[in-house]
Amino acid sequence: MEELFVPREAWVLSGSMLRWGDSVVKRCDAVVFLTLNAEERMRRIEARELVRRQSGPVYEQVLADFLIWASNYDDPKFEGRSRTRHEEWLARLNCPILRLDASPPKEVLRDQILTWEPPPS
Repeated sequence: MEELFVPREAWVLSGSMLRWGDSVVKRCDAVVFLTLNAEERMRRIEARELVRRQSGPVYEQVLADFLIWASNYDDPKFEGRSRTRHEEWLARLNCPILRLDASPPKEVLRDQILTWEPPPS
């Protein structure tokens, strides 16, 4: 990431950076944190994974295991990637954070991000 993103004038990195992205995050101008209700989040995850994964019994079990893992996101006691861990991570950041509900269409989210004016640092 240091070689791919940081040297560019502008860049966007998508996804969770927990436990691996601290050196890159220190160079971020801002973070956008998307949230979604658990039911819709799981629906979207399952739809995405069905497109990404191959078929067959082995992959069906992998998908089932992944969906169980992902369903724990909102459980504060879950030790894996979770809302609690993300909130702890966000609290440690030194850059502006834009929090958005991810239920609107992508174009609406894009426009909300592009028109956002972070507070002066």
